[in-house]
Amino acid sequence: MSAGGPAAAEGKDTGGLRAALGGLTTRGRSFLAAGIAAAVCAYVLGQSDLLRVGLLLAVLPLVCVAVLYRTRYRVAASRRLSPARVPAGAEARVHLRMDNVSRLPTGLLMLQDHVPYVLGPRPRFVLDRVEAGGRREVSYRVRSDLRGRYPLGPLQLRLSDPFGMCELTRSFSAFDTLTVIPRTEALPAVRLAGESSGYGDGRHRSLALAGDDDVIPRNYRYGDDLRRVHWRSTARYGELMVRREEQPQRARCTVLLDTRRVAYQGAGPDSAFEWAVSGAASALVHMLERGFSVRLLTDTGSSVPGEGADGFAGSTQESADSAGLMMDTLAVVDHSDGAGLSPSYDVLRGGNEGLLLAFFGDLDEEQATLAARMRRRSGAAVAFVLDSRSWVTGGAVAGSVEDRLRLLREAGWTALAVSPGAHLSDLWRQAGRERSESSGSGTNGFSGGWS
Repeated sequence: MSAGGPAAAEGKDTGGLRAALGGLTTRGRSFLAAGIAAAVCAYVLGQSDLLRVGLLLAVLPLVCVAVLYRTRYRVAASRRLSPARVPAGAEARVHLRMDNVSRLPTGLLMLQDHVPYVLGPRPRFVLDRVEAGGRREVSYRVRSDLRGRYPLGPLQLRLSDPFGMCELTRSFSAFDTLTVIPRTEALPAVRLAGESSGYGDGRHRSLALAGDDDVIPRNYRYGDDLRRVHWRSTARYGELMVRREEQPQRARCTVLLDTRRVAYQGAGPDSAFEWAVSGAASALVHMLERGFSVRLLTDTGSSVPGEGADGFAGSTQESADSAGLMMDTLAVVDHSDGAGLSPSYDVLRGGNEGLLLAFFGDLDEEQATLAARMRRRSGAAVAFVLDSRSWVTGGAVAGSVEDRLRLLREAGWTALAVSPGAHLSDLWRQAGRERSESSGSGTNGFSGGWS
């Protein structure tokens, strides 16, 4: 919620009294002009009664300006997004709240919130008189088919006096950001030989933070269960010691997203690149739900969530934050200017990758060879290769793509071509069947699974 005290949320003085005079409506200007004209005529003709009428006509809009200028700083506003992170194509609701913090009632209030055009038209609301200390709440919906981070605000408030003589527009300084993440698709639980529900999957594993007691004690920390106190060590060291928990190993998964500009043709929500981004988002969410430690890697070599724990998502308690961080990254990921996959290959050369899920764009022979070598650094590797030209023309997958798939399969990849409009869930099942068949025949030397 973007809110604050009256001083924080009541806006800025951008024009002073001169700006307030500029807010005179046509009616207010007419009254002012008529009053001045009447006063001049009264002076020339010597008519005191006409002078009184002229002064009344001229002073009335000026009094409205003065009152409105003073009361515009006694209205506070706040905005709340529900939710602040939505998938592309889904709706979010924006709640606006206006508080009259003055001792006087307001006149007619007109609200307008600034939103990017991709979220829809600018919402406008008319609020009736707000009593002293009163509150009004309104809401509107926003929706975008394009992922990204979109600023909402500033909120503009137009104040008017009861006579319609003056209208003042003021802007609040608070902004909010709506994050539109890629669409995700629910994936089936594909099981391979030797799978063990998140533990023991893949050849390489990382440490989790839950398990049975370890015989090595540690210092007591605030909040530790007193039933875990290790009294023998406490007596030995002279300070309270508790039994540690052993750290069982959690399977790892790296989701590799190819973002090279040269690897994709076309643009828009239905382009090959957007399918790859959505596929990567679906895969990492699914693997986190299955108990894997997941890392998002791009062709530029950048890794999310970061360098901690070798760049992989941490413990179960941190998985939600890690998922949010990776989804926020995918919300704004764009094409890279790199021409090759070498930076990501250098990151994978360190090994300890576990399962590798890759979403590739167009691959020439050199990049396909480099991608094939990535298989040596992982326990199992599944590649989804997009022929972006077929996504633009709507034709069949080119024969060169089949050659690249054959090269990847010979290196041990489970490689699938992605045709226009394909569903990742169907490809996911197909990849599971091919992995099961190859594991059963023992052609790839991999034991374990992914789900």
